[in-house]
Amino acid sequence: MEQFLRGSLADMAEVDLILWAIPVFFLLMLLEGVVLTREAREDAIDRAGEEAARKGYALKDTVTSLTMGLGSQIILALTTLLGLGGYLVLWNLTPFDLGSGWVAWTVAILGKDFVYYWFHRASHEMRFLWAAHVVHHSSEHYNLSTALRQAWTPLTAWPFGAVLILLGVNPALFVLASSINLLYQFWIHTEAIDKLWRPFEYVFNTPSHHRVHHGMNPQYLDKNYGGILIVFDRWFGTFEPEVEKVRYGITKPLESYNPFWVFAHEYVAIVRDMRSDRRWAHRVARLWRGPGWAPAPATADS
Repeated sequence: MEQFLRGSLADMAEVDLILWAIPVFFLLMLLEGVVLTREAREDAIDRAGEEAARKGYALKDTVTSLTMGLGSQIILALTTLLGLGGYLVLWNLTPFDLGSGWVAWTVAILGKDFVYYWFHRASHEMRFLWAAHVVHHSSEHYNLSTALRQAWTPLTAWPFGAVLILLGVNPALFVLASSINLLYQFWIHTEAIDKLWRPFEYVFNTPSHHRVHHGMNPQYLDKNYGGILIVFDRWFGTFEPEVEKVRYGITKPLESYNPFWVFAHEYVAIVRDMRSDRRWAHRVARLWRGPGWAPAPATADS
């Protein structure tokens, strides 16, 4: 571990647990597909309803999710050295060094989850960040392939990670903590797992909690931002339990499986809205206010 922490930039970039986990991802998606297909057939026999038809995998939707995941990994490979280079600069500037013991691991794992909560929350509350994150919410299905539907703008989270580096978390340890955080979130993207043991549900993020996060039901919007833990949502007032059936997707359905449009559609919408604004203050606000924000209509006195 000490050798890894002292390793080169290239060594850190090569330690990506996500790449090692890809075969497991596909195996679990296959297993989930079998389970959900069986459940959907049983539901169709019992109810013959639309809800059953939405359960499981849809080929076009899954291909789009996998394409977005592949694209994110390619772009991540091209930008990782840039992001890690910036972290190394900060690491050399900060007077703090937590080392590689249990304190460093605790701060890295819990700290990563804490800054992830705020990055995730900001990605819902600031339209410029939402334009990247909306990719992950654009599917109207909810399965393990949805976890792979990732944005193609990886450096948007960079400032949030910089906080931990400045506090003394070694960049190499931060890379590991980030991979662990992301790996945990894969399994919670499923309808095949119901609510779990109550104490576990109280502390950790679970499929039930994250289904809520992907819901466009009014009471589910902008809730349950946690990565590994759900306690930050409980503390900061953004927790919502799963009660009614979740309707997945975004409030303005995308109606496209084109990965380039999935990536770019909200940026195009931002530019269109900014061009319609007459004041620069409103144009800037389009970037930093929430996705649903719009300037108040002009009055006769204004």
